[in-house]
Amino acid sequence: MPYFESTTDHTRLHFVDYGPASGPAIVFVNGSYFSTEMWEYQMLPLAAEGFRCVAFDRRGHGRSEDVWGGFDLDTLAGDLGALLDHLDLRDVTLVGHSFGTVEVVRHLTLSGERAARVVLVGGVAPGPARSSDHAEGLDPELIRAFNETFRQDRAKFFADGADAFFARHLPGPTVSDAYVAHMVDLCHGATARAGTALNDLLPSLNLVPELAKIDCPVLVVHGSADAAAPLHLTGRRAAALIPGAALHVYENAGHGLFATHADRLNEDLRTFART
Repeated sequence: MPYFESTTDHTRLHFVDYGPASGPAIVFVNGSYFSTEMWEYQMLPLAAEGFRCVAFDRRGHGRSEDVWGGFDLDTLAGDLGALLDHLDLRDVTLVGHSFGTVEVVRHLTLSGERAARVVLVGGVAPGPARSSDHAEGLDPELIRAFNETFRQDRAKFFADGADAFFARHLPGPTVSDAYVAHMVDLCHGATARAGTALNDLLPSLNLVPELAKIDCPVLVVHGSADAAAPLHLTGRRAAALIPGAALHVYENAGHGLFATHADRLNEDLRTFART
């Protein structure tokens, strides 16, 4: 299996690389708990169309090494940068989902010369918590209490949240029971350490200053029914803060729109990646 090493602490990280090496590069950054398999409805068809589609398993996730440290934002974003350097990818379209959008934004802050454009899908950036410049945000203590339910019973946390994740209670495209069960199983591919470490970053997450400095084209894709990252707290704010960003809101879509609205997302990705 292909691996590369973190330049920070030499953690071995697994990656996949689909499509022609000469194709326009799209690099996918997973949401919390998931491995590269979450992008099957994007990577397979887009690679077949000639795009080079790359993704990696975050430390403590999927087939990457299980480690204790390195869950600060700089190290996580540095792992993304190490992948781009390892494959010498240029003119890249970075696509982040959920917490993956945080890593993408921090990567642009640290060293973004390989990225030409960015797509934030169901992102938690700039952060859902209340802060000095976000009075309408969630109470940080509420987020910490939410994280505590995760610590107490991860299995129940994943199972109970699955239907809302895909907004299965609303009209529109949906996914099968079997697919939901598969995705819950994938979530267990993240270690308890990795999952809690990412969750613990959310109460103080505030990327407002970083979003305002992004100077490449950005597309923000968000579901109107996203319960994990409510549109008004995250996606809509991100689009307003990033100069020139475009916002595409998918009506009745939840956090898992990469599956329920795969065809629409793929069309947005292929069009944007060719700009």
